[in-house]
Amino acid sequence: MSGNRGRSPGRDRRVRAGLSAGLLAALLLPLVSACGDTGGLAGAGATPTASGPVHLWPGRVGAVVPPADPGGAPPEYVPGIAPVQDQNVHAISPVTLVQAELRAHSNLRTGPDGMPPETAAAILACGTDGADPRNCPVLTPYYRDLTGNGKDELIVGIEYPERQMSVRVYTADAEGRLNRIMATTDTVISVELAGRDVILRVPSANAGYEVNTTWSWDATQRSMLPAWEQIVRVPRTGPSRTPAPSPSPGSPGAAR
Repeated sequence: MSGNRGRSPGRDRRVRAGLSAGLLAALLLPLVSACGDTGGLAGAGATPTASGPVHLWPGRVGAVVPPADPGGAPPEYVPGIAPVQDQNVHAISPVTLVQAELRAHSNLRTGPDGMPPETAAAILACGTDGADPRNCPVLTPYYRDLTGNGKDELIVGIEYPERQMSVRVYTADAEGRLNRIMATTDTVISVELAGRDVILRVPSANAGYEVNTTWSWDATQRSMLPAWEQIVRVPRTGPSRTPAPSPSPGSPGAAR
């Protein structure tokens, strides 16, 4: 006699449906429980109200910025230098370049072309017979595409007395002519390259601070401009100058 005798097909289907529903509920229970745990969205509390800049003295008539010359700054071509091929500034000697500028602007002491007499004499002696290369003020050049035209620019540093330094940048135009797009002289801590920017670190007038000036290519002016200036606090290095406290009479370090 079969053990299934007396069961109806409908009852078997209801039993199987009940078991399936129970199994599904057991599987979904952890998911339902997880929806209410601490991993869900929660309020962050009160946040400060955003505040925009406040225009002080709105009734005052301010200064007017004159519009930029659409033609940009005229190129400062280096005279006496043969054009380079394919805008390749690697083909020109930086010493030859600076010597050509020096001859074109002799006896200048101030401005972008100004130079101390002793520095000028040392530059003219660079590369001559018997001259020590270590005494040449023109430093090893660097190359970087600063204008974004896919060609390298030439970055030249010239050592001046008293830790001063002249930093100059040259580019070649489509005809191969050398154009100076940056020239500045300052008491320089260091010079850095960041992407297409030249950064000069110089001492600040405030003790313990330095000024970082970022020079960037300006396509409108066709030259490098000091686009960003930042005063940075220099962290103290070395031993502290604060005197150590004197030991108390009863301490092990007290004099006997």
